[in-house]
Formats: sequence, C-alpha cells, structure tokens
Amino acid sequence: MRLLRTIIITLLIISILFPFLPLMVWSFSHRWYFPTLMPTEWSWRAWSYIFSDSSHVLSAIMYSTIIALSVTFLSILIGLPAGRALGLHQFWGKDFIKLLVLTPTIVPTLAVALGIHGLFIRYGLADTLLGVILVHLIPVLPYMILVLASVFANYDLAYEEQARSLGANPLQVFYYITLPTIFPGLMVGSFFAFIISWSQYVITLLIGGGQVVTLPILLFTFANSGDNPLTAALSLIFIAPAILFILFTSHYLSGHESMWGGLGKL
Repeated sequence: MRLLRTIIITLLIISILFPFLPLMVWSFSHRWYFPTLMPTEWSWRAWSYIFSDSSHVLSAIMYSTIIALSVTFLSILIGLPAGRALGLHQFWGKDFIKLLVLTPTIVPTLAVALGIHGLFIRYGLADTLLGVILVHLIPVLPYMILVLASVFANYDLAYEEQARSLGANPLQVFYYITLPTIFPGLMVGSFFAFIISWSQYVITLLIGGGQVVTLPILLFTFANSGDNPLTAALSLIFIAPAILFILFTSHYLSGHESMWGGLGKL
C-alpha cells in the first residue's frame, strides 16, 4: 500500500513539473538551435540578469505580492458576509444577486476596465497602487463569494447558538466556532484570489498606466523582446505560486492527505 502511494505521489509530481522542464532548460541555455535536442552552450546569464537591480524583477515581484495579498485580504472582508448571506439564507431576488456576482466572469475584463477607467481618473485612482488593488477585486470577488457561499450552504448554525447560550460573545463565536469550521473553504478561496490577482495583466496595465509594474507586465515585455532564456526564467518565477497553490490546496480539495503530508512520510 505504501509503495502504491509512493508511486502515485511520484507520478503526480512528475505530471505537474514535467511541462515546465523545457522552461527550465531554456532558462539555463545560451545557444540552442534547431534541430539539436539540448542547448549547445549553457549559461547563468538569464538568472543573473533577473536578480540584478537593472532588471526591475524584484520590484515587480514586490508589487505583485503586495497587490495580491491586499486583494486577498479585501476579498475575504467582502466575501465572508456575502457568502454567509447567500449560503445560509433564502430571500427574494437571491438568484438575481448570484447572477450579479457572476457578472464579472461573464463580461470581458477589458470592457469592465475601460468602463471604470474614466471614474478612476476622475477620483485620482488611475496610475496608483490603490487603483490597481481595487480593480483586481472585480475578477476576484466572484470566486471568493461563491466558494464561501458553498461552504456556508453546509454550515450548521446550531453550533453558534449553543456557543451563545453558554455566554460566548460574537467575536468568540466567530473565532472558536465559525472560523475553524469554514477555514478549509476560506483557504481555498484565498488561494484562488491570490492567484487570480497575481496573474492579471490587462487591467493592471490599463489602470496602472505603466506606473505600477507587476510581474505579468514585465513577463510580456521580456516575451516581446525575443530573449527566450530570460522569458523562460521569468515564466518559472511567475508560475511558482500556481504550483504552490495546487500543492497546498490538495488537502482542502479532498478528504485525504495533502501532497506535502504524503511526501513527509516517504
């Protein structure tokens, strides 16, 4: 049984990492021409340049991280009460509210960004970090709200009522009863929010106006330059959070051990 589990975990890791092997080879290549299967010369040039001050990659990573974490935090503040209301209560117009929540995933992102760009200019939010954070909430909130709504749909309010009957205040009820119960769904929604915000390009470029340079914007710039090693190295950095997302949420998306837990026992 343990051997089977080891084989399954190994195959899963290979299936996740194998598509990125060509990027890894490209990032260390110096000369690689068709039809050779491997580079004729190897070099650290791409990685050395990426982590140098002149590449601005570190500042782009910092901007992307700050924006993604801020958007995740704000989406939790908005998504918790909205998801609780949609999941626990029946009210007139609930289906219409769900449709409104889904609207940002239906309407093209570029159309939405163009629609609010004028408002952001009027209120001084264009070309600012705050403006980019606020516009990222548009594609993120539907996922956070719907994930939490599905969690609260299976939530039993009797536990909260029992806690209140024993003298717990609202903060204690939330911290000791609600939060531990919804935590797996909250983590999944948070990872979705982080990854979606991390990967935004069009709305960041439009609202940020080139003043807020995130990792996706820098990646497209390198890709257009035709420098394959640099593009490959930056792509690996760009997709790293997505891989971590798959690994860490494997525990919450299934009732079994997470991949990290399985690896720890090998």
